[in-house]
Amino acid sequence: MPKTSVFQDVCWYLSGYADGEGSFCVSFSPRSKLKTKLEVRPSFSVSQNSDRSEVLELFQKTLDCGTIRPDRSDKTLKFEVRSLGEINEKVIPFFEKYPLKSSKYKDFLLFSNICRKIAGKPSIREIINLAVKMNTSGKRKYNTQKLLSILR
Repeated sequence: MPKTSVFQDVCWYLSGYADGEGSFCVSFSPRSKLKTKLEVRPSFSVSQNSDRSEVLELFQKTLDCGTIRPDRSDKTLKFEVRSLGEINEKVIPFFEKYPLKSSKYKDFLLFSNICRKIAGKPSIREIINLAVKMNTSGKRKYNTQKLLSILR
């Protein structure tokens, strides 16, 4: 087995950790004041019990971005990156260099495609159609039809 640096070992560890405990998400919120009528919010997050917060601090230090906050829904801590610039400049390149190994990789590919498209001002319909293909086992607040009806 080839030798790797300690930094690379940490990066592969974080990639594997995110593969199990991370989430790549694109959510939508109706906003009547916006031209598109919908706010698009991409985020990358990882949750952990507070007594094991070191791994969240390691994500923050390694990616050099994001925040750690309490998640009141399940009494954990959450490392989260919501800035589109930081997602495109730090999160996506990290996971391209240290790719996920599970089927979550497909969600990452959609997520990275969406985040890069958002920076280029695409059609909101295009973003919706890509985002609904992500995280298909989870529940959504708004289904495709509801999101598209908000645009009208």
